[in-house]
Amino acid sequence: MQRRALGKTGEQLSLLGLGGITVSGLGQEEVNRVVAEAVDRGVNYFDVAPSYGDAEERMGPALQPYRSRIFLACKTTEREKEGAAKELENSLRALRTDHLDLYQLHGLIALEEVEKVFGPGGAMEVFQKAKQVGKVRHLGFSAHTEEAAAEAMKRFDFDSILFPFNFVCWYRGFGPRTLELAKSKGAARLALKSMAQTPWPEQGERKWGKCWYQPFDQPEQVDLALRWTLSQDLTAALPPGEVDLFRMALSVAEKFYPLSIEEVDQLRAMAKTIKPILP
Repeated sequence: MQRRALGKTGEQLSLLGLGGITVSGLGQEEVNRVVAEAVDRGVNYFDVAPSYGDAEERMGPALQPYRSRIFLACKTTEREKEGAAKELENSLRALRTDHLDLYQLHGLIALEEVEKVFGPGGAMEVFQKAKQVGKVRHLGFSAHTEEAAAEAMKRFDFDSILFPFNFVCWYRGFGPRTLELAKSKGAARLALKSMAQTPWPEQGERKWGKCWYQPFDQPEQVDLALRWTLSQDLTAALPPGEVDLFRMALSVAEKFYPLSIEEVDQLRAMAKTIKPILP
């Protein structure tokens, strides 16, 4: 699998990462198999968070044999110093490691959250101290609004931003400003929701229980959606948190090639017919 530079960090990440939510709720032996398969097929980027159920406890043992040659990212939803410090230590312990390669503020949405993070007693005090003492190597954040992303980048020179770069949202105007701002700030771009299609209907069964949105799940759709994201100026993408969808994404990433002009036009037209998941 191809690898790309993670901004100015000197790191090289596989085009596709494995998100921890993918293995949450699975038995340890199955998680071990999924992680081993990912590594064997070229994945070196793994992302997890305490909010993903038992994912940290499962990924810790599974990643242990490969820890020296993979890039491990983690996140926290805590916005204040005390909670963030506790969660960082818990994550390190569960993941069986003495450091994280990337530590991220998880899911920034409101400007008030950004204010709290950077205010007195905010989580950024923990982030910066952790980097100074070697518990984390790089700092980043994920966000689901362009306003929060812009404000966070205004406050601090983050190494990376994890954001929904998705063709349906993009052609409705959500995403381009954030990508350009991150580039101007020198922050690496990582993609969420590359295979997101539309919100689930209010009624009816959800085929993919771990996805809060309806993902593209047909091979041709997955190919186009993921290749669209990977054709943008970014480092890597995290697919939806289902093992079957992850394997579909793996097959696309292994043979990635940029979209043609005709394919771009096809997706631009398709986006006009789909309700986006954001904003």
